[in-house]
Amino acid sequence: MNQVSHARSADCQNRIAGGVAQLPDCEGEDTERAILKTVLYSSLFDYALTPDEIAHYLVETVSSEDEVRSVLAASEWLDGQIARVDGHVTLRGREDLASQRRERARASRRLWRKARFLARALSWLPFVRMAAVTGALAMENSAEHDDVDVFLVTAPGRVWLTRALAIALVYMGKLARTTLCPNYVVSQEVLSIEPRTVYVAHEFVQMVPIYGFAMYRRMRAANPWIRDLLPNADQPLHQEPEYHPGPVVRAVKRVMEWALSGELGDRLERWEMRRKIRRFSPMAGQAYNSVVLDRTQVKGHFNDHGTRISRQYEARLEEYGLVPPGAA
Repeated sequence: MNQVSHARSADCQNRIAGGVAQLPDCEGEDTERAILKTVLYSSLFDYALTPDEIAHYLVETVSSEDEVRSVLAASEWLDGQIARVDGHVTLRGREDLASQRRERARASRRLWRKARFLARALSWLPFVRMAAVTGALAMENSAEHDDVDVFLVTAPGRVWLTRALAIALVYMGKLARTTLCPNYVVSQEVLSIEPRTVYVAHEFVQMVPIYGFAMYRRMRAANPWIRDLLPNADQPLHQEPEYHPGPVVRAVKRVMEWALSGELGDRLERWEMRRKIRRFSPMAGQAYNSVVLDRTQVKGHFNDHGTRISRQYEARLEEYGLVPPGAA
């Protein structure tokens, strides 16, 4: 695709319907639609994107960074929908997000120093097979004193025991004035994640693994559906070097796993699972949660943003005329 391909007829550039510029069904419009979808989704998190980030998180369309930059520079239709401020792209009317992005990037850099240490410390725990930073910090979109969300993969049959051990590090984080939230812990038996939405796909691809890169690659392979929604995001955009615990830590971890791998560990696992499920059950019945509590995973999203974001995203797509005919 080149700039000449965007010199379309007036009818194929803009159409006004209901006060919103609509993109007609013309050949070669996929990248334009995808760019606007990507910017719309990002705006739900009050987040301005760079052109490279738009290319990386492009929704449902494969386009190179050069293609995206070319379309951004040439599309008259997109000019009516988006604004460019200091190297960032936002929706028109949300130009303030560029300055907010810079402020949050500074706050995120400070928080990352603590997050690296805490995520590495999680890897010292017995049965931890992967530790990754998720949420706003993974996108460098954290405000001051935000929580550090982490995703853990454990050995089979030790999800609840591992989570209980991780809670001790939560208190360590509080001493450093940082709240560590191991709110998603899964066994390596169940690496496939649900539901299959843009929100869940985003949460996964923006995840920043710190420890257990081989397990991270297994998760990638176990969720091929994510490529259908975010085909360009085949690697984390923000990457950290893989952490390898030293020989002493590895030796202690092996001893602890040996001590807790038999009947003692099984009893502690069952006790912790029953105890926490009793505690969490009343909250799990509330609306707007995405909770899974069983022997293979602890997904403690009691105030789940996924449903709310998905609904808002669908409404934005309809508002901007980006819902395929018959899809509503």
